[in-house]
Amino acid sequence: MNKTLKRVIEFPLTKIILGIGICLLVLIGFQNFISKPIFYLLIDSNPLADTFINYTSVAVLLATYYYLFKFYEKRQIFELSKKNILKVLTGGFLLGFSILSFVILILYLLGYYKIIEFAGFSYFLAPFSFLVIAALIEEILFRAILYRILENWIGTYIVLIIISILFELPHIFNDNVTLLSVLLGLLFGFAHGIMYTYTKRIWLPFAFHLGWNFAQPFYGSNLSGIQDVGTIFSAEFNGPELITGSIYGIEDSILSIFLLLLLCIVFLRLSIKENKIVRNKLQQSKLPIS
Repeated sequence: MNKTLKRVIEFPLTKIILGIGICLLVLIGFQNFISKPIFYLLIDSNPLADTFINYTSVAVLLATYYYLFKFYEKRQIFELSKKNILKVLTGGFLLGFSILSFVILILYLLGYYKIIEFAGFSYFLAPFSFLVIAALIEEILFRAILYRILENWIGTYIVLIIISILFELPHIFNDNVTLLSVLLGLLFGFAHGIMYTYTKRIWLPFAFHLGWNFAQPFYGSNLSGIQDVGTIFSAEFNGPELITGSIYGIEDSILSIFLLLLLCIVFLRLSIKENKIVRNKLQQSKLPIS
Protein backbone atom coordinates (compact mmCIF):
# COMPACT_ATOMS: atom_id res chain seq x y z
CA MET A 1 0.00 0.00 0.00
CA ASN A 2 1.18 3.54 -0.82
CA LYS A 3 2.70 5.15 2.31
CA THR A 4 0.69 8.36 1.91
CA LEU A 5 -2.56 6.44 1.48
CA LYS A 6 -1.70 4.29 4.51
CA ARG A 7 -1.10 7.38 6.63
CA VAL A 8 -4.46 8.82 5.55
CA ILE A 9 -6.31 5.58 6.31
CA GLU A 10 -4.65 5.24 9.72
CA PHE A 11 -5.17 8.90 10.65
CA PRO A 12 -7.49 9.13 13.71
CA LEU A 13 -10.03 11.46 12.06
CA THR A 14 -10.24 9.11 9.06
CA LYS A 15 -10.96 6.20 11.41
CA ILE A 16 -13.68 8.21 13.15
CA ILE A 17 -15.39 9.27 9.93
CA LEU A 18 -15.25 5.80 8.38
CA GLY A 19 -16.24 4.07 11.63
CA ILE A 20 -19.28 6.25 12.29
CA GLY A 21 -20.28 6.34 8.62
CA ILE A 22 -20.06 2.58 8.02
CA CYS A 23 -21.78 1.63 11.31
CA LEU A 24 -24.68 4.01 10.63
CA LEU A 25 -24.93 3.03 6.98
CA VAL A 26 -25.11 -0.68 7.75
CA LEU A 27 -27.59 -0.16 10.61
CA ILE A 28 -29.93 2.12 8.64
CA GLY A 29 -29.71 -0.08 5.56
CA PHE A 30 -30.46 -3.22 7.58
CA GLN A 31 -33.48 -1.63 9.25
CA ASN A 32 -34.97 -0.10 6.10
CA PHE A 33 -34.36 -2.92 3.66
CA ILE A 34 -34.37 -6.06 5.80
CA SER A 35 -35.73 -5.99 9.34
CA LYS A 36 -38.64 -3.56 8.93
CA PRO A 37 -40.06 -5.14 5.74
CA ILE A 38 -39.74 -8.65 7.22
CA PHE A 39 -41.08 -8.04 10.73
CA TYR A 40 -43.91 -5.72 9.64
CA LEU A 41 -44.95 -8.41 7.14
CA LEU A 42 -44.79 -11.30 9.63
CA ILE A 43 -46.15 -9.58 12.75
CA ASP A 44 -49.47 -7.78 12.86
CA SER A 45 -48.71 -5.88 16.07
CA ASN A 46 -46.47 -2.89 15.36
CA PRO A 47 -45.18 -2.62 18.96
CA LEU A 48 -44.12 -6.28 18.88
CA ALA A 49 -42.59 -5.89 15.42
CA ASP A 50 -40.69 -2.80 16.60
CA THR A 51 -39.36 -4.80 19.54
CA PHE A 52 -37.84 -7.41 17.21
CA ILE A 53 -36.52 -4.70 14.88
CA ASN A 54 -34.76 -2.93 17.73
CA TYR A 55 -33.16 -6.05 19.21
CA THR A 56 -31.96 -7.34 15.84
CA SER A 57 -30.53 -3.86 15.26
CA VAL A 58 -28.53 -4.27 18.47
CA ALA A 59 -26.94 -7.45 17.11
CA VAL A 60 -26.25 -5.89 13.71
CA LEU A 61 -24.64 -2.77 15.20
CA LEU A 62 -22.38 -4.77 17.53
CA ALA A 63 -21.36 -7.16 14.74
CA THR A 64 -20.67 -4.29 12.33
CA TYR A 65 -18.46 -2.48 14.84
CA TYR A 66 -16.64 -5.67 15.86
CA TYR A 67 -15.74 -6.89 12.38
CA LEU A 68 -15.08 -3.42 10.98
CA PHE A 69 -12.45 -2.51 13.57
CA LYS A 70 -11.04 -6.02 13.82
CA PHE A 71 -10.27 -5.76 10.11
CA TYR A 72 -9.42 -2.05 10.12
CA GLU A 73 -7.12 -1.95 13.15
CA LYS A 74 -6.05 -5.63 13.11
CA ARG A 75 -6.43 -6.16 16.87
CA GLN A 76 -8.58 -7.80 19.50
CA ILE A 77 -11.72 -5.73 20.15
CA PHE A 78 -11.31 -5.45 23.91
CA GLU A 79 -13.99 -2.77 24.25
CA LEU A 80 -16.58 -5.45 23.41
CA SER A 81 -14.98 -8.15 25.56
CA LYS A 82 -17.54 -10.49 27.14
CA LYS A 83 -15.51 -11.05 30.31
CA ASN A 84 -17.82 -10.62 33.34
CA ILE A 85 -20.28 -8.97 30.97
CA LEU A 86 -23.42 -9.98 32.90
CA LYS A 87 -21.97 -8.60 36.14
CA VAL A 88 -20.94 -5.33 34.49
CA LEU A 89 -24.27 -4.88 32.68
CA THR A 90 -26.28 -5.61 35.81
CA GLY A 91 -24.13 -3.38 38.00
CA GLY A 92 -24.16 -0.51 35.51
CA PHE A 93 -27.92 -0.71 35.01
CA LEU A 94 -28.58 -0.79 38.74
CA LEU A 95 -26.20 2.11 39.31
CA GLY A 96 -28.01 4.33 36.81
CA PHE A 97 -31.44 3.22 38.01
CA SER A 98 -30.51 3.55 41.71
CA ILE A 99 -29.30 7.15 41.46
CA LEU A 100 -32.65 8.36 40.13
CA SER A 101 -34.49 6.01 42.50
CA PHE A 102 -32.71 7.76 45.37
CA VAL A 103 -33.84 11.11 43.96
CA ILE A 104 -37.42 9.82 43.81
CA LEU A 105 -37.16 8.64 47.43
CA ILE A 106 -36.07 12.10 48.55
CA LEU A 107 -38.92 13.69 46.59
CA TYR A 108 -41.37 11.25 48.16
CA LEU A 109 -40.14 12.00 51.69
CA LEU A 110 -40.45 15.73 50.98
CA GLY A 111 -44.01 15.23 49.76
CA TYR A 112 -43.13 16.23 46.19
CA TYR A 113 -43.83 12.86 44.54
CA LYS A 114 -46.98 10.73 44.44
CA ILE A 115 -47.77 7.59 42.44
CA ILE A 116 -51.24 7.78 40.87
CA GLU A 117 -51.56 4.39 39.17
CA PHE A 118 -49.70 1.49 37.59
CA ALA A 119 -49.72 2.01 33.84
CA GLY A 120 -49.00 -1.61 32.83
CA PHE A 121 -46.22 -3.79 31.44
CA SER A 122 -46.45 -2.74 27.78
CA TYR A 123 -43.48 -0.43 28.29
CA PHE A 124 -41.20 -3.45 28.51
CA LEU A 125 -41.72 -4.24 24.80
CA ALA A 126 -41.11 -1.62 22.10
CA PRO A 127 -40.37 1.38 24.37
CA PHE A 128 -37.72 -0.46 26.40
CA SER A 129 -36.15 -1.98 23.28
CA PHE A 130 -35.96 1.53 21.84
CA LEU A 131 -34.07 2.66 24.96
CA VAL A 132 -31.65 -0.25 24.45
CA ILE A 133 -30.83 0.50 20.81
CA ALA A 134 -30.74 4.27 21.40
CA ALA A 135 -28.27 3.90 24.29
CA LEU A 136 -26.15 1.44 22.31
CA ILE A 137 -25.99 3.69 19.25
CA GLU A 138 -24.80 6.59 21.40
CA GLU A 139 -22.21 4.48 23.21
CA ILE A 140 -20.86 2.90 20.02
CA LEU A 141 -20.60 6.23 18.20
CA PHE A 142 -19.54 8.48 21.08
CA ARG A 143 -17.53 6.10 23.24
CA ALA A 144 -16.29 3.12 21.21
CA ILE A 145 -15.42 5.18 18.13
CA LEU A 146 -15.11 8.89 18.84
CA TYR A 147 -13.94 8.80 22.46
CA ARG A 148 -11.66 5.74 22.16
CA ILE A 149 -9.82 6.98 19.09
CA LEU A 150 -9.46 10.55 20.31
CA GLU A 151 -8.37 9.45 23.79
CA ASN A 152 -5.54 7.39 22.30
CA TRP A 153 -4.56 10.38 20.15
CA ILE A 154 -4.92 13.51 22.31
CA GLY A 155 -5.30 12.08 25.80
CA THR A 156 -8.06 11.58 28.36
CA TYR A 157 -8.43 15.07 29.81
CA ILE A 158 -8.82 16.91 26.52
CA VAL A 159 -11.17 14.34 25.03
CA LEU A 160 -13.37 14.35 28.13
CA ILE A 161 -14.10 18.03 27.53
CA ILE A 162 -14.59 17.64 23.78
CA ILE A 163 -16.88 14.61 23.98
CA SER A 164 -18.93 16.07 26.84
CA ILE A 165 -19.74 19.04 24.62
CA LEU A 166 -20.34 16.94 21.49
CA PHE A 167 -22.53 14.50 23.45
CA GLU A 168 -24.74 17.34 24.69
CA LEU A 169 -25.16 19.04 21.31
CA PRO A 170 -27.88 16.68 19.94
CA HIS A 171 -29.78 16.90 23.23
CA ILE A 172 -29.96 20.71 23.07
CA PHE A 173 -32.67 20.29 20.43
CA ASN A 174 -34.86 18.11 22.67
CA ASP A 175 -38.14 19.61 23.85
CA ASN A 176 -38.21 21.74 27.02
CA VAL A 177 -34.44 22.16 27.38
CA THR A 178 -33.31 24.22 30.38
CA LEU A 179 -30.00 25.57 31.64
CA LEU A 180 -29.86 22.77 34.22
CA SER A 181 -30.57 20.16 31.55
CA VAL A 182 -27.60 21.46 29.54
CA LEU A 183 -25.40 21.14 32.64
CA LEU A 184 -26.82 17.65 33.18
CA GLY A 185 -25.96 16.69 29.59
CA LEU A 186 -22.37 17.87 29.94
CA LEU A 187 -21.94 15.89 33.17
CA PHE A 188 -23.65 12.88 31.59
CA GLY A 189 -21.17 12.89 28.70
CA PHE A 190 -18.27 13.30 31.14
CA ALA A 191 -19.54 10.42 33.32
CA HIS A 192 -19.79 8.02 30.39
CA GLY A 193 -16.39 9.04 29.09
CA ILE A 194 -14.62 8.51 32.40
CA MET A 195 -16.43 5.18 32.86
CA TYR A 196 -15.01 4.10 29.52
CA THR A 197 -11.54 5.32 30.53
CA TYR A 198 -11.75 3.31 33.74
CA THR A 199 -13.03 0.05 32.20
CA LYS A 200 -11.81 0.41 28.56
CA ARG A 201 -15.10 -1.26 27.56
CA ILE A 202 -18.47 0.14 26.51
CA TRP A 203 -20.59 -2.11 28.75
CA LEU A 204 -20.53 -0.03 31.94
CA PRO A 205 -21.42 3.31 30.29
CA PHE A 206 -24.02 1.56 28.11
CA ALA A 207 -25.71 -0.17 31.06
CA PHE A 208 -25.57 2.97 33.21
CA HIS A 209 -27.09 4.95 30.33
CA LEU A 210 -29.87 2.40 29.95
CA GLY A 211 -30.62 2.24 33.68
CA TRP A 212 -30.69 6.03 33.95
CA ASN A 213 -33.03 6.41 30.97
CA PHE A 214 -35.27 3.54 32.10
CA ALA A 215 -35.72 4.99 35.61
CA GLN A 216 -37.38 8.15 34.33
CA PRO A 217 -40.44 6.63 32.59
CA PHE A 218 -40.50 3.92 35.27
CA TYR A 219 -41.31 6.56 37.86
CA GLY A 220 -43.64 8.53 35.58
CA SER A 221 -41.20 11.24 34.56
CA ASN A 222 -40.59 12.73 31.14
CA LEU A 223 -37.42 11.46 29.47
CA SER A 224 -34.97 14.19 28.50
CA GLY A 225 -37.80 16.59 27.72
CA ILE A 226 -39.83 14.08 25.71
CA GLN A 227 -43.37 13.66 27.03
CA ASP A 228 -44.77 10.81 24.93
CA VAL A 229 -42.30 8.01 25.70
CA GLY A 230 -44.81 6.17 27.90
CA THR A 231 -44.59 5.29 31.60
CA ILE A 232 -44.80 2.32 33.94
CA PHE A 233 -46.18 4.34 36.84
CA SER A 234 -48.31 7.42 36.32
CA ALA A 235 -47.14 9.93 38.89
CA GLU A 236 -47.53 13.47 40.08
CA PHE A 237 -44.64 15.83 40.84
CA ASN A 238 -45.45 18.83 43.03
CA GLY A 239 -42.67 21.03 44.33
CA PRO A 240 -39.95 23.48 43.30
CA GLU A 241 -38.66 22.73 39.80
CA LEU A 242 -35.12 23.05 41.09
CA ILE A 243 -35.79 19.97 43.25
CA THR A 244 -38.33 17.98 41.24
CA GLY A 245 -36.91 18.80 37.85
CA SER A 246 -38.61 20.86 35.18
CA ILE A 247 -40.82 19.47 32.44
CA TYR A 248 -37.53 18.08 31.07
CA GLY A 249 -37.75 15.30 33.72
CA ILE A 250 -36.31 14.28 37.07
CA GLU A 251 -32.80 14.14 35.63
CA ASP A 252 -33.12 17.94 35.50
CA SER A 253 -33.36 18.04 39.31
CA ILE A 254 -30.46 19.61 41.17
CA LEU A 255 -30.38 16.38 43.21
CA SER A 256 -29.77 14.26 40.10
CA ILE A 257 -27.09 16.64 38.87
CA PHE A 258 -25.31 16.64 42.25
CA LEU A 259 -25.28 12.82 42.44
CA LEU A 260 -24.03 12.59 38.85
CA LEU A 261 -21.24 15.03 39.71
CA LEU A 262 -20.21 12.83 42.63
CA LEU A 263 -20.16 9.82 40.30
CA CYS A 264 -17.88 11.68 37.87
CA ILE A 265 -15.49 12.53 40.70
CA VAL A 266 -15.41 8.93 41.95
CA PHE A 267 -14.57 7.44 38.53
CA LEU A 268 -12.06 10.19 37.79
CA ARG A 269 -10.23 9.50 41.06
CA LEU A 270 -10.33 5.75 40.40
CA SER A 271 -8.94 6.27 36.89
CA ILE A 272 -6.11 8.43 38.21
CA LYS A 273 -5.34 6.05 41.08
CA GLU A 274 -5.20 3.00 38.80
CA ASN A 275 -3.23 4.78 36.05
CA LYS A 276 -6.01 4.54 33.50
CA ILE A 277 -5.59 8.12 32.30
CA VAL A 278 -4.14 8.29 28.77
CA ARG A 279 -1.54 10.96 28.03
CA ASN A 280 -1.57 12.71 24.70
CA LYS A 281 1.31 12.12 22.30
CA LEU A 282 2.93 15.48 23.05
CA GLN A 283 3.03 14.64 26.77
CA GLN A 284 4.39 11.18 26.02
CA SER A 285 7.19 12.66 23.92
CA LYS A 286 8.31 14.71 26.93
CA LEU A 287 8.67 11.73 29.22
CA PRO A 288 12.27 10.92 30.16
CA ILE A 289 13.74 7.93 28.39
CA SER A 290 14.59 5.16 30.86
